[in-house]
Amino acid sequence: MDVSALRTRASELPTDPGVYQFHSGETILYVGKAVNLRSRVRSYADPRSDRIRRMVRAADRIEFAVTDTETQALLLEANLIKRNQPRYNVRLKDDKSYPLVQLTNHPCPRIEITRDPNDAATIFGPYTDKTRVETVVKAIREVYGIRGCSDHKFQGRDRPCLDYEMGLCTAPCTGEITADSYAEDVTAAIRFFEGETGVLSDPLRRQMASAAQSQQFERAAHLRDRLDVVEQFHGGGESAISSRHDERTVDVLGVAIDGDSATVARLHSERGQLVDRSRHTLSAPEGEDRIAALLSAFLPQFYAERSLPHAVLLSERPDDTDVVSWLESEGVAVRVPGAGREAKLVELALKNARKGPNRGDPIGVLGDELRIPRPNRIEGFDVSHAQGTAAVGSNVCFVDGSADKSGYRRKKLTDQNDDYANMYELLHWRATRAIADRDDRPDPDLLVIDGGGGQLGAAIDALETTGWDVPAIALAKENELVITPDRVIDWPNDAPQLHVLQRIRDESHRFAVQYHQTLRDDVTTVLDEIPGVGPQTRSRLLRRFGSVDTIREASVDDLRDVSGVGKKTAEAIADRL
Repeated sequence: MDVSALRTRASELPTDPGVYQFHSGETILYVGKAVNLRSRVRSYADPRSDRIRRMVRAADRIEFAVTDTETQALLLEANLIKRNQPRYNVRLKDDKSYPLVQLTNHPCPRIEITRDPNDAATIFGPYTDKTRVETVVKAIREVYGIRGCSDHKFQGRDRPCLDYEMGLCTAPCTGEITADSYAEDVTAAIRFFEGETGVLSDPLRRQMASAAQSQQFERAAHLRDRLDVVEQFHGGGESAISSRHDERTVDVLGVAIDGDSATVARLHSERGQLVDRSRHTLSAPEGEDRIAALLSAFLPQFYAERSLPHAVLLSERPDDTDVVSWLESEGVAVRVPGAGREAKLVELALKNARKGPNRGDPIGVLGDELRIPRPNRIEGFDVSHAQGTAAVGSNVCFVDGSADKSGYRRKKLTDQNDDYANMYELLHWRATRAIADRDDRPDPDLLVIDGGGGQLGAAIDALETTGWDVPAIALAKENELVITPDRVIDWPNDAPQLHVLQRIRDESHRFAVQYHQTLRDDVTTVLDEIPGVGPQTRSRLLRRFGSVDTIREASVDDLRDVSGVGKKTAEAIADRL
């Protein structure tokens, strides 16, 4: 759209408040609000940034909607941006990856960790550390016996399941506990998640003392570690958000900008207790005061679909006075604290934002998620064989997310049709060379095993046997689950740290298969003795059928399907084998 067409269109717009949209065909490029639609749209004839200038050039028409008030325009703009995700707006992408704890709406509720809660359930969270949540939920089940089974398993039982024998459930399914007593235990669990830490920490402390007194020191140490997690679960000293009794709900927002992306961290409290921490990713705006502009975009979009808190604490005041006026008109106190406890809370939110998902550094995100230092050097491992023959292993190397082919190694393994034994041999070879200082490469920061829990277990056995202390994980291809020694991680398909692991896993697999095929093709077989079967035909036959034994079982017609094998050669192969 050229300048003259834009001015002509602007002159046709009313002077009322409302929302305007720049379109390119059926695509919405930009959504904005205005106190005066005509005046605001006319201002785009002289855009303030290259980004907006590009948007205007790409647009072919302008649509608008009039509203009664400026506040309605503000909320309509936020909803349209959320629904249509225009390319040239600062867009909020809610972080959906954090786990929640829910107690189901059932006469005998079950407790579970979920990312897709049931609307009828009692829900707590989200929480940023799934491992910590898992520890707390297990502690609650051991102390109060709340069931974790599905409703299908719960119904129609005539005797308790294994969870009852293990002390994880009081078996309300078979009447081992009365409904009233079970309800009291559920209430105790709810009290803990609402902030009453002692409901869970006091029983754990008694169990720990009892275990120590009876000289069960390993169990006492285990309970001590669990108690530490429980006591820190609600944030310790960070849990008190506001001392103002009239502000029952308070949000604290911190913003971190890195290039074209930004993270907003939100701490939410109710009655002075921190109950929610979340992070949200946005595209960063242009201009000098980017944080103030970003908050102006974030606040209406975020609160358009949520209940407003009684107060919002910010590191900077939004540059759009309409946003602040709207919040204050709704009874929300907007403050930028300069000192004291509230300023420390804003600094805490900023710290959370800086630790948020940084799309520019997937290696750093990977380290944070695995709770290890940034893994600059990662090595991947895989094995390949054909029914136990020509067994080989691959060892690839990635530095800062890129393949370092000078660090690639390969190993011929003992022929055996056992993936776990093959992986053990491969890792034992790598670890032994490292410990004996016979490998000219530096030690890696992380090992990635192609496979599931069995392959990872074999690799860890090899590491423990040799004493090589390097963290190891596995990536199972079927469901793209990341398996660590103590948990299974299911990252979203678009998680950048998952993409790093996938590249390493795929490369180690490719390198292993390539070496296996080369080795297999170089082996002299009975095929070499058959007239008409040269090296190329032999290679095609082995690639097609995998082994000489499989070729022996193939029919003449199957053999003729291989390129270069005619009827006479196929019959010769069948006769000879």
